[in-house]
Amino acid sequence: DLVLVMTVEPGFGGQAFMEDQLKTIARVREIIDQYNPQCELEVDGGIGPATAPVAVAAGANVLVAGSAVYKAADIPGRIRELRGQN
Repeated sequence: DLVLVMTVEPGFGGQAFMEDQLKTIARVREIIDQYNPQCELEVDGGIGPATAPVAVAAGANVLVAGSAVYKAADIPGRIRELRGQN
């Protein structure tokens, strides 16, 4: 039903997105599309305004954003921003 790709080292929030995982996201998306297109591809770690669009472009359709949301001055605004609803 869901595959999770971690784009930071698990353990604590606020880490930088590991750009090299974009290849992993793209490859996992290919496998999902081939074998189970209904499967969700979730990306967790370093998701923010700059990295959300590249993760989605690589194939993610579920994003986990912690620090980028909860440390924002305007939480609802940040969520809209992450969704591309500016």
